[in-house]
Amino acid sequence: MSSFSVQRRNMIEAQIRANDVTDPRIQAAMNDVPRERFVPPEKRALAYADIPVEVSPGRYLLDPRTFAKLLELADVRPEDRVLDVGCVTGYSAAVIARLAQKVFALEQDAALVRLASERVSGTPNVEVVQGALNQGHKPAAPFDVIFVNGAIQEQPEVLLGQLAEGGRLVAVLADGTGGKAQLFVREHGRIGGRPGFDASVPALVGFSKSVGFRF
Repeated sequence: MSSFSVQRRNMIEAQIRANDVTDPRIQAAMNDVPRERFVPPEKRALAYADIPVEVSPGRYLLDPRTFAKLLELADVRPEDRVLDVGCVTGYSAAVIARLAQKVFALEQDAALVRLASERVSGTPNVEVVQGALNQGHKPAAPFDVIFVNGAIQEQPEVLLGQLAEGGRLVAVLADGTGGKAQLFVREHGRIGGRPGFDASVPALVGFSKSVGFRF
């Protein structure tokens, strides 16, 4: 067994199960996907650390604990169509693809789009698409799940508008130096929400709080 395989199993035990992620589908999916393939070679020693890993300037893979807990909060089902916002190198999409019917992996940086496309090339139910992260992917909407890879500062109205009835959006809402995971649900045409767990993750580009007009 390779050292990365050992690290992956240790990640499941110490960071996933130990933090009350009990869904066996999530555990299996994260055990199946070699996280080290989605980080730069010089960062592979950090692939299974319990920290976000910077894979491109200002762009990160979420730490395994937060990623897994957001997935469980989203309640991804086998029949779901998912928009993965800020997929960076494609790790999140590769994992979600093992839980859902179809994943649209959205990235705005052209170099990351190419890299993610290469990394998920063997995963037939993932489609990597390019566009502004805060605008979602309207051509394929509505989505059953929208998964946001990073902290945002306010309710993402454009993304919420792309949820199907019964659809769920998960993200970390930044609050000063920390943040809290949030689940949004569309029910009867309206958006409701409830807070999840405490989390501190890097901000996702394009989701800063809008500033109103000032005199």
